[in-house]
Amino acid sequence: MTPASSPTQITLAGASVRYAERLVLDRIDLTIRPGERIGVVGDNGSGKSTLLAVLAGQLTPTAGQRSGTVPGGLVHVGQTLDLPPDSTVQEAVDHLLADLRSLEASLRATEADLGGASEADLAALLCRYAALTEAYEARDGHTTDVRIEAGLTVLGLGGLDRGRPIGTLSGGQQARLGLAVALASPAELLLLDEPTNDLDTSASAWLQDRVARHRGTVVVATHDRSFLDRFSSTVIEVDRGRVRRYGVGYRGYLAAKTVERERWRLEHERWQSDLERHRALVVTSAARVEAIPRKHELDGFGHGAFRARSRDHGSMRRIRRSKEQIRRLLANPVPATPEPLSLSAGFAALPDAPPQDVAVIVEGLVVDGRLALSGLTLRRGERVLVSGPNGAGKSTLLQVLAGHLAPTAGTVRTPGQVGYLAQELTRWPAGTTVLAAYAHGRGCTRRISPRSSSPAGCSTPTSSAAR
Repeated sequence: MTPASSPTQITLAGASVRYAERLVLDRIDLTIRPGERIGVVGDNGSGKSTLLAVLAGQLTPTAGQRSGTVPGGLVHVGQTLDLPPDSTVQEAVDHLLADLRSLEASLRATEADLGGASEADLAALLCRYAALTEAYEARDGHTTDVRIEAGLTVLGLGGLDRGRPIGTLSGGQQARLGLAVALASPAELLLLDEPTNDLDTSASAWLQDRVARHRGTVVVATHDRSFLDRFSSTVIEVDRGRVRRYGVGYRGYLAAKTVERERWRLEHERWQSDLERHRALVVTSAARVEAIPRKHELDGFGHGAFRARSRDHGSMRRIRRSKEQIRRLLANPVPATPEPLSLSAGFAALPDAPPQDVAVIVEGLVVDGRLALSGLTLRRGERVLVSGPNGAGKSTLLQVLAGHLAPTAGTVRTPGQVGYLAQELTRWPAGTTVLAAYAHGRGCTRRISPRSSSPAGCSTPTSSAAR
């Protein structure tokens, strides 16, 4: 194991990232050491992708700093390629291998300089050329493109035209292209964002094997629990802008989170109990004070020994103390533990559905030579998993069932309304608001009111694009 003082480590010191009014990362202190296998977990939108971009040096923190170098190079693959749609596949490859391409360009430039070098400069140029050659060969630069092609083949993109615009590739195809390039490069540090998305079983197994054989450091942001369990020796959780390291693998992380959740539950119960107890003490003590007779004007003439109410009375002191405790408890609340997420959607009956509880009937289906299927019948209430290798036609089948793609031959009978979640994200124009995106295709006939919580004038959804 390389010592912690090695220059290959990456360190974040007080790093914060803010987008407009939203603080995504808040004063992060984190060190990535050589050889670590790190899984990054957290809710959607918690800042996992932002953290990887900061570690890669592609995003400068709003505050704090990133330090450290990676002499062996790094490759960062996001969920999508951050390039213009008209960029070619080859340009995307070169973009992902920017440090290797830069090394190769320096090597070629030094070769050219050697041709016309004087005797005085020749020794220095030869030393430079030897160092560049050693670094390039250490990265297996001569065979990188061959390994990229092999990876694309495994991931279902064999023979991909290098001149093809990436805008014509689906989101899943772009992600697999980036993954093939990253794993073909023996870079010191790999930063992978959701790499198991869009992979079939065989491709996922290939990914896990390739990552296991990587000689450097790997940081992976993923929701794939099986992959995390097999791959990670360390788990970093991103939650509410902060990060926390768990150094005992994914199962150890789960055990630690169970203990933390139980401790959180007990602290909330204790906080709630203290708050209720002090509120009850205020009420009880106030009742006791109210029961004490007031001192009247002629009490000093022998009409009775009465004790006057005063600020020094024991009940008044208890009231003051309890009110102060209530103020402190409310200033530092311990919220209840969040309930685990669950899906419990109710689906209304569809009056125009086929009879006899049949939801889908497919007969003699053919789609442009990509898919041939017949004799498929799905009944109401069934839960069906569609499985197969990349490119087998899974997405094509769903597009046909949703009515987004017309078959070349055959018939498909489905209910009147079909909810369809496509693999590719909708490319919204710049400036599109969340509300406008949600209202798209929902049959809105009037403009959306900016102060309304729902689109004005919307009829019952008629397009599956909104679901």
